[in-house]
Amino acid sequence: MLAQHHKRHVKRATFRDCGRRCVYCGTSLGLEDATLDHVFPLSKGGNHAAGNLVAACSACNQLKGAMLPTEFFARYPWAGANFMRYARAVHRTLKRGARRAVSLAYAEAA
Repeated sequence: MLAQHHKRHVKRATFRDCGRRCVYCGTSLGLEDATLDHVFPLSKGGNHAAGNLVAACSACNQLKGAMLPTEFFARYPWAGANFMRYARAVHRTLKRGARRAVSLAYAEAA
């Protein structure tokens, strides 16, 4: 019971921190539609810390899968641009990595 209450609290806080939007596509979300995404995937050494959790729609969460943020943002620069805008409470190093990946992706496309 306590774990369920804690998870619900974390989801609500993360949802609020992300402006009630998917941080990747920018779509408005309801709490019941939002999923928690680990920006740095658990399978690659990420953790459950608040600075690594964001709200995402299920489609974007599945699209990202277990990709590292730099891989995902290099492949989908639009997601990185939205991430920088909506993921207000993530760790600074994740934001810096997103900024670099998006810049490189747009530079290569030009």
